[in-house]
Amino acid sequence: MIDINQLTKRYGGVLAVDGLTFTVRPGQVTGFLGPNGAGKSTTLRVLLGLNSPTSGSATIDGRPFRGFGTGLRRVGALLDANDVHKGRTATAHLAALARSNGLARRRVRDVLETVGLGEAGHRRIGGFSLGMRQRLGIASALLGDPPVLLFDEPVNGLDPEGIRWARELFRRLAAEGRTVFVSSHLMSEMANTADHLIVIGGGRLIADEPVGDFAARAAHAGVTVRTPAPDALADVLRAAGASVLAGPRGTLKVTGLTTDRVNALAFTHRVMVHEVTAHGGSLEDAFMQLTADSVQYRAGDPR
Repeated sequence: MIDINQLTKRYGGVLAVDGLTFTVRPGQVTGFLGPNGAGKSTTLRVLLGLNSPTSGSATIDGRPFRGFGTGLRRVGALLDANDVHKGRTATAHLAALARSNGLARRRVRDVLETVGLGEAGHRRIGGFSLGMRQRLGIASALLGDPPVLLFDEPVNGLDPEGIRWARELFRRLAAEGRTVFVSSHLMSEMANTADHLIVIGGGRLIADEPVGDFAARAAHAGVTVRTPAPDALADVLRAAGASVLAGPRGTLKVTGLTTDRVNALAFTHRVMVHEVTAHGGSLEDAFMQLTADSVQYRAGDPR
């Protein structure tokens, strides 16, 4: 489990992370989202002991990363797929990591096969495509078979098959009970991969909730309800703060409430419903709306 508690990081006069607090739990894929300059990379670097916090703490299973003698057995991370010695072969790169962490040499072959580089182990990394380097970075993270895994933009450079493979890998790792934390700017991929989201902007927490709940925040997200008692249900939903428009054949268009909340209100007030369907809205819509005030670099209109 990852715990970030009141984490603050300053670089001179720049406040990169500002009192950030959240927890990443095992058994699910947690997405880490935010605009450029939001503080995502800084948070990950502090978590891995590459930078020291100005105040607050970032711990893994209750300890700072530097407290683990053989780090790859506890935490696997991919921060920058290009941060490797280009003159080494993939096998030599992984073998050096294995030796430094007291890992068996057979793990090198195992992880190369896992990421689809079994036939490329003898090749020098400088000749790898970006997608191959991403796979090698994922192999490095898996080398120690750790319970906690961090991935920063792991699908950059991967083709559609590679993206699907990575998605299934992250889900499988989470299903094994591991803590899987994935930072990405690809909204569609997070919608298909993550179970839970941590969203930050300007170094501060914006959202910490399941993907579905976050997407439902989009202004035009809504719910369609079909019921034999539309007037009664409309009154109940409006009393709960929803906007409700009546449609044909007992349907209601509802905004401001999730499907779970609509079902719960109908059940509590003994109103029968035949159908409750979420519609509209998207992860991208919600993200753009909720992070609008913290976007650091905004392009002008094309002329």
